[in-house]
Amino acid sequence: MSNIVDQYRITKEPYYRPVADEVELYEAAYSVRMPMMLKGPTGCGKTRFVEYMAHKLGKPLITVACNEDMTASDLVGRFLLSASGTEWQDGPLAIGARHGAIVYLDEVVEARQDTTVVIHPLTDNRRVLPLEKKGELVHAHPDFQIVISYNPGYQSLMKDLKQSTKQRFGGLDFTYPEHKIETEIVMHESGVAADIADKLVSIAERSRNLKGHGLDEGLSTRMLIYAGSLIAKGVAPLAACRVALVRPITDDPDMRDALDAAVSTFF
Repeated sequence: MSNIVDQYRITKEPYYRPVADEVELYEAAYSVRMPMMLKGPTGCGKTRFVEYMAHKLGKPLITVACNEDMTASDLVGRFLLSASGTEWQDGPLAIGARHGAIVYLDEVVEARQDTTVVIHPLTDNRRVLPLEKKGELVHAHPDFQIVISYNPGYQSLMKDLKQSTKQRFGGLDFTYPEHKIETEIVMHESGVAADIADKLVSIAERSRNLKGHGLDEGLSTRMLIYAGSLIAKGVAPLAACRVALVRPITDDPDMRDALDAAVSTFF
């Protein structure tokens, strides 16, 4: 294995609490190198799941945070000027394809559609990556797999994935875990006691009922862990919730009042 991907190996097992049969389904998908799409709201564990699976399978994981300024060259590679002239530098997709990594494109719909089409030849039976500027065709390493994530509830119609892209992937749906499991996750990750974690999850559940009624998104599991971490460090629960839960999610005064009221109910 080339040294270039050793930096992408996950040496310590990430904590992930399975919710259903997602671990077994992903392992089966990887065994046939099926490209995978993880769908679900922000902060519900999609990225942690990929990290956990890469560690479990013993594969390097190259993560790309997609954005609208990202070009195909950012993914594939480009020529760069050097002291000796110009030299080619592989992008994350080319590195992953050459060396057998899992390449994870996080929030893929944030990238422009003309950028995401570069993944098409890698996500069907060809499993190749054309480096057109270099005149090279990279045949994907047998261990290579591509994984994308996106939040279907958050995108406008302008920003959805093309059908020609979607149909190349298997899909796993993620959502916030049921109360008991989410409480367990918040306890484990933040270090707070069970009763505090239980209250934080209850606040989140109330906020999620407001989605579409003034909130674009409810409070995520990630945000609850932030709040719990502050409380575990001795910050008063009301202040911790204000900083980690209420203020980041909305600027609307009425919505803040509603969330502050939910926090006060439990703390």
